[in-house]
Amino acid sequence: MPHLVILYTANLDAPADQGGTDLSALCRSLAGEMLAQRDEAGGHVFPPGGVRVLAYPAAHFAVADGGAAGRAAGVPGEYAFVYLNLRMARGRSAAVQQGVGRALEAVCQAHFASQLASRPIGVTLQIDEGPEVFDAKNSSLHPLFRKP
Repeated sequence: MPHLVILYTANLDAPADQGGTDLSALCRSLAGEMLAQRDEAGGHVFPPGGVRVLAYPAAHFAVADGGAAGRAAGVPGEYAFVYLNLRMARGRSAAVQQGVGRALEAVCQAHFASQLASRPIGVTLQIDEGPEVFDAKNSSLHPLFRKP
């Protein structure tokens, strides 16, 4: 943990000149921002070996009215939507949580700036933490980041 899962309308997989975007680049940028986050003591907010950013296109989707309001306003094309959900374990201060949220939102705003300016698109970021009722971890990644 932490895991940032992105669900998005598959029309965003189109080439950039057709309203799409590079979701792999977004994943890398978000992971980089998560790795850059520091707590009040200057330590990593997230363990480097635990950062995961995964994006999944929704092959089937319906957004708002299907584009009717956009067409009526002279904006052609389908709507697009991106939902980002960061799930983190408990134990971080409210200030750290808010700072992480603002930092990730800034990455999203920069990445989707051209889409937000040129097409109907919604981008939602939520951060959840909670009491896990079961939490098993099996990983050979974390030892790569432990200092001897």
